[in-house]
Amino acid sequence: MTSQTYTPARARLNASYRNLTLWTLQGWVAMFFVAAGYAKLTEPFANLVDLMRWPAFAPENFVRGLGIAEIVLALLMLAPVVSWKHGRPLLVVAAAGLLALQSVMLAIHASGMDVGPAVTNLILIAMTAPVLWMRARETR
Repeated sequence: MTSQTYTPARARLNASYRNLTLWTLQGWVAMFFVAAGYAKLTEPFANLVDLMRWPAFAPENFVRGLGIAEIVLALLMLAPVVSWKHGRPLLVVAAAGLLALQSVMLAIHASGMDVGPAVTNLILIAMTAPVLWMRARETR
């Protein structure tokens, strides 16, 4: 096995591509969860039960609180826009929180045989996990 040494210019270019990819993923995840949280906060509860099966088994206050949590975590995914020094640790915490939330929801959707939402959660996990992994490496 050989190791490859990049020129400083090539290393900067690779870091720039990686950063652009992570910001793109962060933006997509944030947009999804702001929209999902907003829907949980503003839709009548009967509509939520029709759209998603699981709210029928949860108290309305829990579903509304989950919407608030999703919006807050989504906004924290974009915290480094305001301050890179202070926002990066918040981003890592938000990514970990969203990953945990997505994992729980994947289990709930899979146990309820909701294929569409389960696949959506798998895609969201695949988008959030690299963000958490790479941004957590940067904070050390």
